[in-house]
Amino acid sequence: MPNCATRQCPEAWSFSALSPSFPVPKRRPRRAVRAEETMTTPGQIPEPTPGTEPTPGAYAPPAPPLSDPPAITPESPPSGLGEDSLKDVKQLGLFAAIGSLSYVFWIVGGMELVERLAYYGVKAVAALYATAAVSSGGLGVTATRFGDILLVWALIQSFLPVFTGGLSDRYGYKQTIFVSTVVKISGYVVMAMYATEAGFLGGAILLATGTAIFKPGIQGTLVNSTNRANSSMAWGIFYQMVNIGGFLGPLLAAFLRGNFSWAMVFYACAAIICLNFVLLITYKEPYKAERLARAAKVKSGTVKERSLFMDSLHEIAKPHVWIYLAIFSGFWFMFNALFDVLPLHIRDWVNTSTIVSDIFGPGGTQNGFFKFILGMNPEGTRVNPEGLLNLNAGLIMITCFVFAWLSGLLRATTSMVLGTLMATVAMFMSGYSSLGWISVGAIMIFSVGEMMSSPKFSEFIGNFAPSNKKAMYLGFSQIPLGIGWSLEAKLGPMMYDQFSSKDRFSRELLVDRGMPTAEAAAIPQGEAFDQAVTWLDMTPEQVTGILYADHNVGMMWLIMGGVGIISAFGIYMYGRWILTINTTPQAAPAE
Repeated sequence: MPNCATRQCPEAWSFSALSPSFPVPKRRPRRAVRAEETMTTPGQIPEPTPGTEPTPGAYAPPAPPLSDPPAITPESPPSGLGEDSLKDVKQLGLFAAIGSLSYVFWIVGGMELVERLAYYGVKAVAALYATAAVSSGGLGVTATRFGDILLVWALIQSFLPVFTGGLSDRYGYKQTIFVSTVVKISGYVVMAMYATEAGFLGGAILLATGTAIFKPGIQGTLVNSTNRANSSMAWGIFYQMVNIGGFLGPLLAAFLRGNFSWAMVFYACAAIICLNFVLLITYKEPYKAERLARAAKVKSGTVKERSLFMDSLHEIAKPHVWIYLAIFSGFWFMFNALFDVLPLHIRDWVNTSTIVSDIFGPGGTQNGFFKFILGMNPEGTRVNPEGLLNLNAGLIMITCFVFAWLSGLLRATTSMVLGTLMATVAMFMSGYSSLGWISVGAIMIFSVGEMMSSPKFSEFIGNFAPSNKKAMYLGFSQIPLGIGWSLEAKLGPMMYDQFSSKDRFSRELLVDRGMPTAEAAAIPQGEAFDQAVTWLDMTPEQVTGILYADHNVGMMWLIMGGVGIISAFGIYMYGRWILTINTTPQAAPAE
C-alpha cells in the first residue's frame, strides 16, 4: 500500500532534491550547471549526454544565468549536501500538475494498479487464511507461526530490491517488469495448488521475489517521467492508483472465499496479474537511449562500472541516506500492523454487526452490490475484516490527490511527522474499544496519516537520487520497510498471541469452567471459541464479552502507538538536521 510537502507558505511548494525531468545537455561556454538540470547527489556532476532533447511534456526550467560553473567534481565532493540539492521547489497548480503528467506515467500507474489488486487480494486475508481452522479451509496455525512465515516474506520482499533496483537501471525496466510478473503468477498458483503451510510459504517466497523485482522498475519509471514541479502530485496520484487496486483486491477476496473457496482467491489473483502483459506492450522506457549508450561505453571500456553490490554500498553509506532510512523504520513497524494483525483483531474482538444494523436495520441486507462493496459475509449481517479494513484503500482511492496537494503546502518532514502522529492516534483508538464504529474512525484517521506521510517518503528519496540510479535509490527505500516490516512480522503476531489470542483465551475459559485440561488442549487450532460457545451455552457475543473483560486485549495497540510517537520525533529531528545541512557552506574545491 506507496505525499508531498514542504515549507509552509501561501504558495504550493515541495521538498525535493534533484529533477529527473530530462537529460543533461552538452555544456556551452559560460553556462552554469543548475541543480535542477544535473539531477545528481550533492557534489556530483554527471557526464553530459550530447544531442539529447527534453522529454516531451517535461517541465523545462527557465534559462540559467550566464556564469562560470563551480569547480566541483565527483572526486572532491563538498562536505555539506550543497546549496541547491535540498531546496524547496515551487509546485504547479492542482490541474496544471495533473495535466503535465506524461503518457508513460499513466501506463506504469495502470500496471501498479493491476499488481496491487492481485497482491492485496492475498495480503489482506493472509492472516485470516493462515489462522483459520483446517475444517474451514484454512491452514490452522497460530498467529505466532504465521508470523514466522510473514518474516520470511518480509525479508525477501523488502531487502532484495536493494540489489534488484540496480538491475533495473542497468538492464532495463521493461525486462525486469516482465520477469517479475512471471514470478508473481507462479507464487499465486503455488498457494492455490498446495493448501499446506509449506505450500503457502513457498508461494509467499515466490510472491515476495516477484514483488521485489517489480517495484524498482515501476517506481524508477515514475521518477524518470516526472519532474520537481509536479513530483508531489505525481506521487500522490500514483499512490491513489495503488489504492484503487488495494481497494478492489480485498473485496474480490471476501467474495471468493465466502462463496467459493480459498483456492479460488489465489487462482483469481494469478489471472489478474496477467493483465500487465497487455500493458507492457504499450510501455516505453524513459531514457532508454541513454541507458543503452552508457552500456555501450561500459562494454567498450570507456566507462568503468562498479559491481552492483559495491555501488549500492557506496551510495547507501552517505549520511543523509542511511540516517533517513534508519529513522523511517519505526513508521513501517507500526504501519504494517494494520494489515498483518488488525484483521485478526477485527475478526476476534470487533462487533461489526452493529455497523450493518445501523445502516440497513436489524436484519442486515441481502443486496448483492452492498454485500460486495462493503466486504460483507454471505448472510449480509456482518462486515468481514478485509471489508472494514478496506476503508483505508477506499478513502485513499477517492481523496489522495487532494492530500497530495495539501501536503505540498508543507515541508516534507513536517508532512511526514503529522502523518505519523495521526497514524499513532489510530493505533491507540484500535485498542480502546471493540465497538465497530470506533474501528471505522481509527481506520479513517490512519488513512489520512498514511496519505500525509507514506507517499512523501518515496518522493523524497526519489528526488535526491542520482539521475542514473533512481531505481537503485527506490530500492533503498525498501530497507526501512524491510526492517520495520520484518520486526513487525515476527513481533506483531507474537504480541497478538500474548495479549489478544481469542483461541488461547477460550481454552483457558473452558478449563476454568470445568473442561479437563487435556480435552481443551486437544481442540484443533481455531475451533476453541466455538467449543466455548457450545460448552457454556451462550451466544458468541456473550462469550466474547467475557473474554474481552478478563484480558487487556488492547495492550499491543498501545505498544504500536508508542513506536509511532518515537518515530514522529525521529522524523522531526531529521528535518531539523536537514535544514542545518542545507545552510552549511560548501567546502572549497580541491586544487
